[in-house]
Formats: sequence, C-alpha cells, structure tokens
Amino acid sequence: MNALQSWLKTLLKYTFYISLLCLLAAWSDDYVIACLVVALVMLLVNYYQLYSLNIWLRDSKKRSPPQVHGAWGYLYDNIYQAHRRQRKKRKKLSKLVERYRNRAEAFPDAVIVIDKDLSIMWCNRLARLELGVVWPDNLGMPLVDLLPFTQFVQYINKGDFTYPIELPAPVNPNKTNEYRVIPYGDDNLLLISRDVTHVAQLEGMRRDFVANVSHEMRTPLTVINGYLELLPDTAFAADALAQKALYEMNTQTQRMQNLIEDLLVLSRIQSSSESIYDHIVDMPRMLDVIRMEALHLNCDKQHQIQFHIEPDLFVYGVETELRSVCSNLIFNALHYTPEQGVIDVYWTQQDGRARFVVTDNGQGIEPDDIDRLTERFYRVDKARSRKTGGSGLGLSIVKHALNHHNAALHIHSVVGEGSEFSFTLGPEFISSSEAQTEC
Repeated sequence: MNALQSWLKTLLKYTFYISLLCLLAAWSDDYVIACLVVALVMLLVNYYQLYSLNIWLRDSKKRSPPQVHGAWGYLYDNIYQAHRRQRKKRKKLSKLVERYRNRAEAFPDAVIVIDKDLSIMWCNRLARLELGVVWPDNLGMPLVDLLPFTQFVQYINKGDFTYPIELPAPVNPNKTNEYRVIPYGDDNLLLISRDVTHVAQLEGMRRDFVANVSHEMRTPLTVINGYLELLPDTAFAADALAQKALYEMNTQTQRMQNLIEDLLVLSRIQSSSESIYDHIVDMPRMLDVIRMEALHLNCDKQHQIQFHIEPDLFVYGVETELRSVCSNLIFNALHYTPEQGVIDVYWTQQDGRARFVVTDNGQGIEPDDIDRLTERFYRVDKARSRKTGGSGLGLSIVKHALNHHNAALHIHSVVGEGSEFSFTLGPEFISSSEAQTEC
C-alpha cells in the first residue's frame, strides 16, 4: 500500500466521522453529546488498532502485518520494512562476527578479547587450551585473575604496550609465553599469547654457551700471556724473527682477551634482571671518569675533546651498563677519527628528556653500513678494526644495554663530514632533586 492511498483512505474515514457527527447532532439536537459519541467511537477504533499493533509487534517474527487501511496501514508497513532492514543488518553482523571468530580460531596464537574494564569478552579455542580459559564460564572474569603474575599486573596497569612481555604459561609453568596487548576500538584490548619456549631455550643456551666458553678461555689465555711475558728475558728473544713473533702473539692474545671481556659483558647485560629504577646513576661523575680515561687514550692522536655536561642531571639505571654505553661511544670516536680531530660529548636535558650525544668530524659512515653497525662482529673496515684492536661487539653491547633502559641508539653520519651517535632516556628516568638528596 502506497502512501497516497493510505492518506486518501484516512481522509475518507475522517469524512465519515464528520458526517456521523453532523447526523447525530441533527438527530439529537445536542451538538456536545454528538461530539462525545463520535470521539468515543474514534477512541475505541484507535485503541483497538493500538492493541492489534502491540499483538503484531510481539509476534512480528512469525507473520506479515495485518491488512489495515489508512494511516494505520501505512504505519504497519513502515514498521514492517524497518524490521526487515534490522533483520538483514543483524544477519550481516552475525555473519561478520562468525567470520571473525572463525579466523581467530585459525590463529596459531591464543587470542583473548578484553573490554575496557579488563574483563574477558571472548577467546579462541587455543586460549582455552593454552591459557586455561573455561568458556563460557569465564566470560566477564578479570584478566588478572587468569594471569595473576606480578609482572603482568604491573604491565597491564602501566598501560604501555609497546613491547611484549614474557612470562610462564598459567597452565604449565615449564612453558614460556610471549604476551602482547593490542588496543583497538573503544578502549578494548586484544591479548595475543604465543608459545616461545623453544626460542627462549635456544636463546638461553646461546647465552650460556657464550658465557661459559668466554669464561673458560680466560684461564688458558692467562697461562699463554704469562709465558709470553717471560720470553723477552730469554736468549730466544735475541732473534729478529722471534721478536716479531713475540710482538704478534702479544697483540693477538691481547685482542682475544678484549674479545672475551666484551663477550662476558654482553652476556651479563642480556641475562641481567636488575631493576633499572633501583639505583640513581651520577652521570656527571661517571662521565668525568671516562673523560680522564679518554684523555689518556688521546695522547697519540691529539684530538680536541670537549665535554658539555649538565652537573645536576642524574638518572635511574644500571651504572655498569650506562658506563659501557658511554665509554664505547666515546672511545669509538677516539679510535676511528683521524689524528687531530674534533670530538664533542654532550649530556643535557631537552624537552624533559636526558640526551647523550657524541659527535666527531671523522670520515663518516656509508648509509648501507649504518643499519648493520649494531650487529655482532660487524665491521665497516675490517683492516682498520684489526689495527685498532676492535672486537666488533662494542655497539652490540650499546644496543642491548640501551634496550634494557627502554632506549635506542641513533646514528647520523655524512661521509667526509663526520658522525653523531646519540640516545635519549625518557622523563621517567630523570631523577628528582629529592631522590638525589636521599641517595
């Protein structure tokens, strides 16, 4: 029924009511009574239509709208069409949700959907198997009840999900899971858990192997060095070839000792569980000690070295790791900058952050080499590295130490002009004056 027909029939109906009113007024000779009678009839008719509408709405899923003429018929048709559109939308949404769930079920990782109150809204089958979620009994359960680890509670409350966190699996403490939280939608979160037990075991074996081998190699090297120190005082050293051999052996054993020390430092940093917020590092004092060491190393090359240090800028962190970072960057500038170069070291506060920068006017680094500088044993110039005794681990140590402090090494270099190595510590690392006083 189209709108024009409905309104025409409605007009005819009200014309009928007006005619009835006129007839009753003429017959009873009382206009007020006639109006009351007609109004009562209209009220009963409309009430009956409302009652019929209510019955149909209650059972609208089972049948089509009744055949009603006039405005009521138009209303029935509009409601019926709206219901059909809503049903179609619900079917589409149901299919969309079903497709999403089917895809989530196919994920190789455990997936849990969390609402803004950190309660479980949905999970896939792997989450039920690997994390012990009982579905649907655990619907609405707080996530921290499922993963009651102190580190995870702190991780969730902090709200910084830039990096994942590795913790034991709740159903099997012998397994190690990587938990990553991804915000989406209106304050909702997606928890993705991945079994990294094999990777963690391999990484642990690699660290243990490097640490153990490095440690065991120190003893034979010490013995070799002891005998090499005795040989110059014997008749064996009078021969020119022997002198050259002694020099090369001393150089290479010293280089191997440096390599072992760097491997041990790297292993300690990677396996370190020391909290970075337990200690305050007096960076100006530490940099002053490094400055004295740098001046001693600078005797041959005669670089112009300038330190620009804010005297009251202290930070939270692990002092041994920050010392390794700063000394490696400064000593690299000393070793790889040609004689009588200019080196500047900055430790300043910028925009509420602590920033460390080392600049030089050396030969610079090719762009293709910059991304690989922090790889273990990678050298831009292998011949020059052997000459300076470099192990190729310095910047790898810097990378892992900074990662422990939620920072990263930034390198900017122009070939023929020089290089800049820098890192920045966030505002949460800067120590307040009150904390420094207590320290």
